[in-house]
Amino acid sequence: MIVLKEFPNSKVEPFIKTSDIAPHYNCIAWAFGDNSKWYEPDPFGFYYWPNDVPRQYSIPAYIKLYESIGFTICESGDLELGFEKIAVFAKNNIPTHAAKQLNDGVWSSKLGKNIDVSHTIFAIENGVYGQVSLFLKRLKSL
Repeated sequence: MIVLKEFPNSKVEPFIKTSDIAPHYNCIAWAFGDNSKWYEPDPFGFYYWPNDVPRQYSIPAYIKLYESIGFTICESGDLELGFEKIAVFAKNNIPTHAAKQLNDGVWSSKLGKNIDVSHTIFAIENGVYGQVSLFLKRLKSL
């Protein structure tokens, strides 16, 4: 179990390390289902971002990103059988992080260029990524 100072709530609900450092993908890609590239809507185009999604650090752009693979906004991060979910975090209405829900209801995150961890939503909130701004879901593939 890991406690990180950037996430004060991890003192109460620690992270569990699930991978080694991997700098070639980030949390947005991880939640998207892609661990082969870094997703970011930077204005200079240094990182991957789909052409049909506005290259903006905005909640609507991140919604469009995840809608492009079949996700829709939902009310909560509660586990729903038959669905996979994503939580998008934000600070000052600017997206900062995304996590995906695992089959047991626990969440999985890629921490920047660092490790992947499993965690609760509470463990991530009130830290460097801010708060959950929205949840999205889609039917699980067979």
